[in-house]
Amino acid sequence: MCRFIAYAGNPIILDDVLYKPKNSLIRQSIHAREADEPLNGDGFGLGWYVPEIDPYPALFTSIQPAWNDRNLQYLAPKIRSNCFFAHVRAASSGGVSILNCHPFHYHRFLFMHNGDIAEFHKIKRYLRRQLSDEAYDWIKGSTDSEHMFALFIDIFNQNKCHLTAEDIGGAFEETLQRIQLLQKEQHVEGINYINAAITDGRSIVAVRYISEKASKAPSLHFSEGSYYEYYGGVCHMRPSRAGQNGAVLVVSETLNSYKAEWQDIPVNYMLLVRDDLSTKLQPVKV
Repeated sequence: MCRFIAYAGNPIILDDVLYKPKNSLIRQSIHAREADEPLNGDGFGLGWYVPEIDPYPALFTSIQPAWNDRNLQYLAPKIRSNCFFAHVRAASSGGVSILNCHPFHYHRFLFMHNGDIAEFHKIKRYLRRQLSDEAYDWIKGSTDSEHMFALFIDIFNQNKCHLTAEDIGGAFEETLQRIQLLQKEQHVEGINYINAAITDGRSIVAVRYISEKASKAPSLHFSEGSYYEYYGGVCHMRPSRAGQNGAVLVVSETLNSYKAEWQDIPVNYMLLVRDDLSTKLQPVKV
């Protein structure tokens, strides 16, 4: 399965997360430690925000393996951002194509997914029938992930949601409910593995969901503190001061071996990272 990183907080240089940590995302692209399949070489993507220029994110995707992309090597030390998503892909649903690389972008939103919608081919036609013309035409690739995001877009817009972590999380819960209703109608009996993250550049919602609790869910962790830094060859999340966060990381795999800096997102929970960087764990109601 894929690996990803989401960050919100004080602006940092992307290289300090993507390349420098002992278990960096680039390292995970070739040797993931917390996944059954260690190789994630079917492309990568990077989305980042520069709010002083534009509220919409920049996006860079490629079908090159992340560990062997010179453009990414040149870009990462030169980009500073207060919010970014990065994703390395192991293709499951959808072939190796730049149109299938995460994160996906719609207006202010970025979305990325690690996992699988069970027997997606059985519900794909029915899911697309539910979409508005705008969301239907927006889809460019063939992955279950992009279709799930398109459904989220419609639900968010139709419900006239606000750009808050709570409303984003609520719209994604309804997305999962609709998908599982379609699966029930088409007699799908497989297991959904949904590790996903959504951001509008200010808030982040990260979901760790599996439709069969007896199965093993993919790993998903987070770290929060006053600031993240790479210093003396080691990356650290420094403790919060007076209970006020200055940085939050959500990761498929921990970036260092300091266990005290990391918390698991429990299975079938979502992490809400609000625009003030306060966090809340709450159950996924599906």
